[in-house]
Amino acid sequence: MDADRMYTFSSRPRAVENRSKYREPPADQRDVKCHYGNIMYDPRVVRGNTYAKKVIPIKTQPDLVEIQRQEAMRRKAMARKREREQYRLRTPEPVQGRMHIDIQTDRYLEELSDIVVTADIQCQTDPFLDRPATPLFIPAKSGKDVSTQIEEGELFDFDSEVQPILEVLVGKTIEQSLLEVMEEEELACLRAQQRAFEVLRNAELAELQRLEERERRHTEEKERRLAQQREALQKERETAEKIAARAYSQQFLANLVPTVFTSLKNHGYIYDPVERDVETNFLPWLMDGVHNILERRNVARELLDNIIHDVIQKRPEFSKNPDPHPPES
Repeated sequence: MDADRMYTFSSRPRAVENRSKYREPPADQRDVKCHYGNIMYDPRVVRGNTYAKKVIPIKTQPDLVEIQRQEAMRRKAMARKREREQYRLRTPEPVQGRMHIDIQTDRYLEELSDIVVTADIQCQTDPFLDRPATPLFIPAKSGKDVSTQIEEGELFDFDSEVQPILEVLVGKTIEQSLLEVMEEEELACLRAQQRAFEVLRNAELAELQRLEERERRHTEEKERRLAQQREALQKERETAEKIAARAYSQQFLANLVPTVFTSLKNHGYIYDPVERDVETNFLPWLMDGVHNILERRNVARELLDNIIHDVIQKRPEFSKNPDPHPPES
């Protein structure tokens, strides 16, 4: 609906129900109390405390499923309300030294009071009149009274009127028989054509199966030949690779033995026992002996040098005070 146009509602016209001027009579005139003849039996009259909780009779109490459904709807409504409260824009927190208070923001001021203003209102309906007794229903007469007069000769005469009926019956029977015979012949012709078609179709199916079988055998033979050709090419390639690998191995291993022996000999894995004994036992012993001899010689030289140095240091003293018997020290 466009925003420019105003929304209007109109219902279909209907006739106004005629309100009866009389009150409906009770089902049993003897039981007047059941139809509120007495105001004491009228349930529309409130008795007792009107602020008390209304007790629902057992027959009108809702069942457990209805109560659970209402409880679920109430929980969903509360959840939606909490969600709206959560996402609603709130007033920021007050700064230090201030606080939020509730104020009147409506356009018109309203006086707040603990006393609720109440008013008593009553109305009186139009009184109902006693309805008179309903008269006995007698339907009105409708239609016209007519009669039929049968004269002589108007009824069926068998002797004079049976012949055309028999002709019609016999003619229809013969025609129906001819139609059935023609239908049987046509059905027989259709069956013969169907059998001939089935024979032809079976022959074509057999020929088709033979051709398919031949094509399948050709395909299998072709795949087998291709597989054999691929296998032969694979074997030829493997043979060529083996020959190349063998030639490369022979070329690589031609100088491998001398190289390996030379490398092992250089790293000391292959050695002469006598030479190894000389290197590991004799030469260390000889070197230790030479080292000891040289060390003793060095010690003797150092001792001789010290003696010579002491003599040179003490020689001026002997020259100044020659004493054949020096004091013992």
